[in-house]
Amino acid sequence: MARTDQSSEFQIEVGGEPYVWRLQRRPGWSSDTAGWTGMAIAVRHRKGKREAVIEFPPGRQPRFGAPQLQPSQIAPGLVAKAIGSAIAAGWEPLSRGKTVAIVVDETGG
Repeated sequence: MARTDQSSEFQIEVGGEPYVWRLQRRPGWSSDTAGWTGMAIAVRHRKGKREAVIEFPPGRQPRFGAPQLQPSQIAPGLVAKAIGSAIAAGWEPLSRGKTVAIVVDETGG
């Protein structure tokens, strides 16, 4: 998993295709849903422009004062599986269009 030009984006290869991802949202409290929300990552094909926002379910709430989740702490296998699930759900990374939101389980499936 190599970094791209921007420090917050990472490269990953899934099925022989290059993708770029970044942490879109850290887990945290949301007044919109009146509860805890999980993390979300934004993914796009390196040659494409259409993004997918992959949302994970909320996990355990961290203890008070615990450090925030950093993108480098996210397992590459989890990201790869989530990208595969997004493609299986109908996301076409090289097509044009609006950003697609896809919800996966905690394992990325």
